Amino acid sequence: MTTFKTAESPFKSDNTASNRCGFTLMNNQVGAIVAEVMEQRDNVTITPLPSMIRVDADGRMDVIYSEVDEAAGEEEGWFNSAEFEESMSTHYGRMVHLDDRTIMFANPEDAAEYLDFDLKPIS
Repeated sequence: MTTFKTAESPFKSDNTASNRCGFTLMNNQVGAIVAEVMEQRDNVTITPLPSMIRVDADGRMDVIYSEVDEAAGEEEGWFNSAEFEESMSTHYGRMVHLDDRTIMFANPEDAAEYLDFDLKPIS
């Protein structure tokens, strides 16, 4: 009897921290502008796909609304958290909306001050 060994899957489960965060955008005019702005950051990787655009980062990523306004040629205040949420389909990592930006954190501990999360152990 012949015994077959299955190759190890490249999609196996891995629960180690990746130190990554990100989101996907619709591949439309607004999504392309946001991706163009985010691509200028050293820690951000943009992956254009047919129906969406992946935006992935190491550590922390700030989507600064005024930068998107400028890139779009729109008046200040055009791009905001509502416009961002409309263009974004999913995200991973902790996401915090502020008045002037959305911040993505790879590690929940880094977002603690924004989320009113106490990192002290309970005795």
